Formats: sequence, C-alpha cells, structure tokens
Amino acid sequence: MSVDVDKSLFELIKDPNHEQIIFCNDNSIGLKAIIAIHNTNLGPAIGGTRMWNYSTDEEALKDVLNLSKAMSYKSSLAGLNAGGGKAVLIGQPSIKDRNYLKRFAQFIKDLNGKYWTAQDVNMTTEDIVYIKEICPFVVGLPKENGGLGDSSTPTAYGVYMGMKSATKHLTGSESLEGKKVLVQGVGNVGLKVVDYLVDEGSEIYVSDINSNNLDIAKSRNVNVLDSDNIYNMSYDIISPCALGGTINKVSLEKINCKIIAGAANNQLGDDNYVPNKLSDLDLEKVMKMTEDIYDKVIEVLKYSNKNKISTNAAAISLAKNRIAQNYKK
Repeated sequence: MSVDVDKSLFELIKDPNHEQIIFCNDNSIGLKAIIAIHNTNLGPAIGGTRMWNYSTDEEALKDVLNLSKAMSYKSSLAGLNAGGGKAVLIGQPSIKDRNYLKRFAQFIKDLNGKYWTAQDVNMTTEDIVYIKEICPFVVGLPKENGGLGDSSTPTAYGVYMGMKSATKHLTGSESLEGKKVLVQGVGNVGLKVVDYLVDEGSEIYVSDINSNNLDIAKSRNVNVLDSDNIYNMSYDIISPCALGGTINKVSLEKINCKIIAGAANNQLGDDNYVPNKLSDLDLEKVMKMTEDIYDKVIEVLKYSNKNKISTNAAAISLAKNRIAQNYKK
C-alpha cells in the first residue's frame, strides 16, 4: 500500500482515533485483510467481515476505518456493552475457500477476544462456521451450530421500529399505512423490511442491482424501479439496505423524502452521521433489545431538535458521550 511520505499511518487514523489496525497477509493463498478496532471502552469490538474486490488498498483501509467507527457508535447508542470493529477481505469472493477462511480465522484468534466477527457483504453463514472451527470469537452462527440464526431478522425489525418511531415523531401516529416507502436493496434484510411494510399496508417501491433479488421481491405487492430513476418521485421514507454511501452530495440534490431509515452501514457518504457475555443471548432477548430502537430514535430526534443539529450528528454525539463516560484510565 502506498502512503504519502508526509502523512504516516498514525496520522491517517488520528481523526477517527482507532485503537488498533491489523494488516493480515498470506501470499500462499492470496489472503489480504485489514481488521480495524475503533474503540473498546464499552467492551470487545464487534463488527462483521466483508469481502470486496477493492480497486486499491487505500480504498479498503478507508472502508474498514469508517465501518468500524460506525460500529462503535451503533453499539454505544444501542446501549450495548460492546465496542466497534470491522474486517475486510480484499479480493474476488471466488478465491475464498475453507483453507482461506481458516487462515483468516487465525488472525482473529490472535487478538484473543478483543474483536468478534460476524457475517457481512459477500460472506455466508457457512463461512462463519469455518471461521468458528479455528476461532471462538464469532457471532451470528446458524442455529444448528449453536447460534441465533439469521441476523437479518432482528436487523430488519430494528429498521422497521425506527421507521415507526420517526413517523410518530413527525405525524403523531406510528402507522405506516399508505406511506410511500422506497427500499434500496432487497437482499436478506431489505426483503424482510418489505414484508413488515406489506403487513402495514404501505405503498412500496424497491430497487436492486441484483436481478434475482428483484425477482423474489416481485412476489410481494411492490413496485420495481430502475436504479437510475429511483429519485424521480417523492417518498415518505427511503430505506437504504444495500451498500453504504448512497446518501451523498449527489443523491441529496435529488432525494425528496421525510425520513431516511435503512440497514446499510455508513449510509451517509460523509459524516459532516453486546452484552458482557455474548453467549448469554437468545433470539427473544435480541428482539426485545431491538424494540428499544423505537425509544432510542425518539431520544435522538429530541436531542437533535434541542441542540439544532442533524439527526446524524445527534446520534453520534449521544454515542460519543456514552463511550467517553466509560473511558479506561
């Protein structure tokens, strides 16, 4: 990776203030990875592993830094005793096999519980099972392997609860009946969000670059849009549920909606936006914790209004406050 001679790696991570960055390499199997641990004041860093064929190593580093920082704030805001981390595997998903994953797992194991991983983009539950064979620091395992199963269910439910809370804040009613909602990305999470909206009687629009996902979504009562034309109309809610960065300077000039509430990591292109015992969770507890998102959204909205700042800035401020209160001296 090329680095500006006038700017060391320590300078690059100074602003997000990461605790630790681990570069992993094994030429024999083509493994290149970066693990970023942003903050562990509240507990061990938790965040998924994603695999992506980044155009440059610098792009991969930027992504893992932003994602891990976001995980710190998400965990803090949710009231979890967990910090923020993330891992990225650099390369085509086709090079990923069992030996590749087990070698990557060894790098995570070497951190001795400071970072716990899970499934993210281009990673499967089977991949996570392979990692677990070497490394115990894994969440999101299938039920048959002692885990909670598909994490997309509580994730989608959290998005749904956030939509209802924000809608009540704006209209006085939490009902989403008749609300015009655009769901960007109808994979595992997005499709479940659609199902909640169908039950509510919302007017649903969907887009996805994956034609297979759209084919599945068409079985619901939805309107399919071309990705290039999604901002040609106004919506009550836009829900980004694919890759991050869709809310940026370019898209904001076109977007016309009242609420943005989605599952994508780092939905904003620019911020200018676990329990102590991880094994003590079951799906019922997770869903109950997810319901708390409703009240947390209200708290963020009130803080935003009181301080006359954006909701993203409010969420980050509240998250930072909780992290600072648990600063390890």
